[in-house]
Amino acid sequence: MWHVGLDVHYRTSTYCILDEDGHEVACETIRGHWPKLLERLAQIAGPWSICFEATCGYGYLYRELSKMGARVIVAHPGQLRLIFRAKRKNDRIDARKLAKLLYLDEVPAAYVPNQAVQNWRELIEYRRRMVDRQTTCKNALRSLLRSQGILASKGLWAKTGLAWLNSLEMPTPAASLKRDLLLDELGQAKHRVKRVTKELDRIGERHPGTLLVRTIPGVGIRTAEAVVAYIDNARRFVHSSQVGAYFGLIPCQDASAGANRLGHITKQGPGTARKYLVEAAWQGVYRSPTIRAYFERLLHGRKERRKIALVATAHYLVRCMHAMLLSGQPWREAA
Repeated sequence: MWHVGLDVHYRTSTYCILDEDGHEVACETIRGHWPKLLERLAQIAGPWSICFEATCGYGYLYRELSKMGARVIVAHPGQLRLIFRAKRKNDRIDARKLAKLLYLDEVPAAYVPNQAVQNWRELIEYRRRMVDRQTTCKNALRSLLRSQGILASKGLWAKTGLAWLNSLEMPTPAASLKRDLLLDELGQAKHRVKRVTKELDRIGERHPGTLLVRTIPGVGIRTAEAVVAYIDNARRFVHSSQVGAYFGLIPCQDASAGANRLGHITKQGPGTARKYLVEAAWQGVYRSPTIRAYFERLLHGRKERRKIALVATAHYLVRCMHAMLLSGQPWREAA
């Protein structure tokens, strides 16, 4: 079986082919979009396996290459130290190194979910971006009012507040134009959030995993769907501690000899799910005696440790969610 290393970009892609003995057979750069690359790879005779780095749109390439190759591996970009730490780097060198890693069976593989889960994740990320856009528009409108010396009324984002803001006489034409554009953008973002939320609710209310995870006090549908969508298959994690590392909730570590230094959390993995988990941890502290006891045990009665204890509680929650998805058992308060 031949081994193909692929350094893929949207407009140019480079592949390198090694034979059964690890000798280079071909190395070529394809200039064009992905259909042209796929057309060229389809001309390779005989069974072959291929490896490429996870990038934007890797799901499409994975599906199309799976129809042609005997084995397709998506490499984890964060673990490809061989490429990232190289002093000399270009597309041909990267493709050649990927092919060698594939030949040695040392590729750090990334998990590739099915198409439905990929679409689910994309909707979750799109909703978060639209919510962030709403916040940006609201902050810009408040800043505009302050710059014009106008005191905003209470309930500014309710219907009455928005009607007041829309009919407000601004001091200058430029301020009026900026106000109108921001209000239009805010309305569009709200409409998009409403549409995508409706679709996410439809998916989440039918998924048994989200219903199970929502039995935890303080965990709403947004947190549940994000965690379940990114975990996908709970059995792919051997230990629950790996789930915390996947969501970037473990501290950075620098240990040598007798010294062990722990820093900030790694913040790897899906940031949207991590944000929701921290928010759910706050709610759980107020709603669940078990979660509150865990939080207070880490707090040690010191206010300066609130953030540390909160992130550790979020880590605890995601481990509990993983265990629940494995066992199928709902949340139970500790005695």
